Amino acid sequence: MAVLKMQRLAICAWKKNRKQILELLQRRGVVDIDTDAVEDEVFKRTDTAEARGAFERDVQLAEHALEILQQYVPEQKSMFSSLEGKELVSLEDYRRMEAAREAVMEKARRIEALSREAAECEAERKRLENEREALEPWKALDVPMSFAGTKRTGALVGTFPEQLSTEQLCARIEAGLTPEEGREAALPGYFAEVVSSDSSQSCVFILVRKEDAARVEEALRTEGFARPSRLEDRKPADRQAGLSDEIKKLEQKREELEKEVVSLAECREKLKLASDYYRIRLEKYEILGTLLQSKKTFLVTGYVPERAAAELAKELSENFTLAVEIADPAEEDEPPVLLANKTVPSSFEGVVEAFGLPGKGEIDPTTVMSACYIFLFGLMLSDAAYGFVVFAVCLAALLKFPRMQEGMRKSLRMFMYCGISTMFWGVMFGSYFGDVVDVVSRTFFGKEVTIPALWFVPLNEPMKMLVFSMLFGVIHLFLGLGMKGYMLLRDKKYLDFVCEVVFWYLLLIGLILILLPSQMFESISQMQFNFPPALNLAAKGMAIGGAVGILLMSGRGRKNWFLRVALGAYDLYGVTSWLSDVLSYSRLLALGLATGVIGTVINSMGAMLGGGIVGAIGFTLVFLIGHSINIGINLLGAYVHTNRLQYVEFFGKFYEGGGRPFNPFCIKTNYVEIKEEN
Repeated sequence: MAVLKMQRLAICAWKKNRKQILELLQRRGVVDIDTDAVEDEVFKRTDTAEARGAFERDVQLAEHALEILQQYVPEQKSMFSSLEGKELVSLEDYRRMEAAREAVMEKARRIEALSREAAECEAERKRLENEREALEPWKALDVPMSFAGTKRTGALVGTFPEQLSTEQLCARIEAGLTPEEGREAALPGYFAEVVSSDSSQSCVFILVRKEDAARVEEALRTEGFARPSRLEDRKPADRQAGLSDEIKKLEQKREELEKEVVSLAECREKLKLASDYYRIRLEKYEILGTLLQSKKTFLVTGYVPERAAAELAKELSENFTLAVEIADPAEEDEPPVLLANKTVPSSFEGVVEAFGLPGKGEIDPTTVMSACYIFLFGLMLSDAAYGFVVFAVCLAALLKFPRMQEGMRKSLRMFMYCGISTMFWGVMFGSYFGDVVDVVSRTFFGKEVTIPALWFVPLNEPMKMLVFSMLFGVIHLFLGLGMKGYMLLRDKKYLDFVCEVVFWYLLLIGLILILLPSQMFESISQMQFNFPPALNLAAKGMAIGGAVGILLMSGRGRKNWFLRVALGAYDLYGVTSWLSDVLSYSRLLALGLATGVIGTVINSMGAMLGGGIVGAIGFTLVFLIGHSINIGINLLGAYVHTNRLQYVEFFGKFYEGGGRPFNPFCIKTNYVEIKEEN
């Protein structure tokens, strides 16, 4: 377990070398640059907002062009593409693209313009189609919809919100032609036609005498009559034909635009490289905006791992005229944290990082935690066949995709090691896809074949499994307390070690030794312990001594004895939390039994059709589907609950976290990885 030692780096260099120095630091990727340096009268920050804005726009343009290409010409990827890692690009290809970046971005702008124009064509086409569809009920009308009548007649073209017959329409018109009070009745004169009618509306054409038009329209409006919102100067049928021609032209234009977009798909890889290029430039200018600069010089300060400091300083001194200083951090400094572990523990660094990196003065718990994690994970899943599946899948992926991202590689290695542990516990408990060996031999071969457990079968002896789960929990918790003791001894806090670790060991071990030979424990566990009287007496002495020590010494920083004892009593009450922590390890039993019970049920369901070909086919289907679901569910359950046991029970005894992660100034890309030339 190791947290890499950090050193302070300070560089003062000529401003004319700024670009080259920053690019070198970015390529090496080993310096966590300070971004909160304080300005003074001489050294001030440079405003890079305009340049950063330009680079952000270029990145967005390249990304938008790639999204458009993906929409029109989807990139063919395998289902395992996420494991393949970034494409490796030589520095020569990168430099070539850098020289041609303007041409590449011009193509990106062209792709964006074509897509926008194609979208406009599509929007216009939909608008025209809606207009053509709106004219469909009027296509039988033999005059333009804007027709207002003749010299002596008035025309009413509109709709009613209901289905009308010609007779009903005439009745409404005649009601509207009723003479006003004080006027003599005139001979009714009108022409009415229902152009089309359905359950939602009726389209009508009415021709009346000009002097009656306003009065009839007003009367019909009370019945729901409304004129169309769009009045065409052509007959509806003629307008529909014209719209169809326009729609056809728009479709042809859109197809031509889309073909041109498809033809530009050949520059997809260049666009990816351009996107990463501008992303790298953006990162550099973001850092540049945080550096202190004078008229002719600039400063770079930050942290660098001790193992890389000397080599970096040498390279800077050999290539540039500058002043570089490397020193140990001051006492008040809080350096960033970078973990460095061997292959197996390094696979579990993500678990620690998810909780929090070691704070100042804390140790890296990864090595010890990884061993506990592997042990407990396998105990929860505890099926040899499941473990082999997990191990084989992870190993195959690691071998097949050697360039996958480091985070994914660590996760797969972690599950691979957990798969080995699962195989071990499956063999110890005699579980292979549940009881598939027993079921298959009995159902299809008429024989009872069983692979015996090397230790015991938890389904047959659940209380024994519960007792051992508690035992493993006690060991895990004691290990966490031991980690706390190690940190206290390392810091030469010997009194704290005795008061906070030794006394608790005495109390807890004493209580355990008192509990084991009791009748209560015997009735629960069906296990009997008979200790000699001397050991029983020693157990009571350890428990009393530990309790008294905690009672009197927990508040040792207080001069008031009453307050000291009160604080000690409160601390002593914490023994109940130890009991709850130990009980939480019953999840080892619960998850282990869940895996076995569900696997057994799946096998029994598969065997319900009996032997023969039909039975074999049915069993195979149930076996594949059922065990795939079971392994997925229990794999997730084991992962979640193993994390919980580490975070709450184990880390809770000695570890707080809160360290700042090491964030180096480096090349960060989305699509490619640039290969440095030797």
